[in-house]
Amino acid sequence: MIHRLIPAFLFSTLATSASAQVPGLDALLPPGDGAVTGRIIQLVALLTVLSLAPGLLIMVTSFTRFVVAFSFLRSGLGLQSTPANLFLISLSLFMTFFVMAPTFDRAWQDGVKPLIENQIPEQEAFSRTTEPFRDFMLSHVRPKDLQTFVDLATTSFPAQAEAAETSPDGKIDLRIIIPAFMISELRRGFEIGFLIALPFLVIDMIVATLVMSMGMMMMPPTVISLPFKILFFILIDGWNILVSGLVKSYF
Repeated sequence: MIHRLIPAFLFSTLATSASAQVPGLDALLPPGDGAVTGRIIQLVALLTVLSLAPGLLIMVTSFTRFVVAFSFLRSGLGLQSTPANLFLISLSLFMTFFVMAPTFDRAWQDGVKPLIENQIPEQEAFSRTTEPFRDFMLSHVRPKDLQTFVDLATTSFPAQAEAAETSPDGKIDLRIIIPAFMISELRRGFEIGFLIALPFLVIDMIVATLVMSMGMMMMPPTVISLPFKILFFILIDGWNILVSGLVKSYF
């Protein structure tokens, strides 16, 4: 009987001491109304931003123009899977890092680094981090596209138009700049793509005319024009011209 009581007494003693050492929920959270709710909302917002970070970076950088131009190049050459999508996307990413390096460095020095070192609060860090991207987008957005979204904001929600169009410091809101910038990048990407595809279209037309004049009705012109297009692109050093032209379009 004594052998059974001793383990039970020891277990109850250890449980009592352990429960006394574990802090309560009130000790872990600071006093104040909405402390738990506020932290949960911050955590959910942080996870959402992290999950959408790649897409957000693509929206506010030069990645769109590069991908569109390379897609037109592959279509103009008549190649279905060469170069591979992985290569084109990787090249576009590294070119984006090259073009956006000053913007990334400024965002890190002004916003992210002081936040990590607990020098500024989150709201000020967000404003400082987005400021370099705002300046980059405003320097490359087409005024017509920007004005279009300003007018749409005024028409769609007139009650909030004044607050949505401008931030407290008098600058245009990101909700207007980002879609206008994306439309401008798509337009410039298609313009560059047209200039890329035009020489290859001329080669296709010349080859098709020659094939038809020779009476080779059953021979697809693309079979003959493909080697000529690849040879033409190699002789003019096309990759160097295209990449340097795309990068210089931002400077």
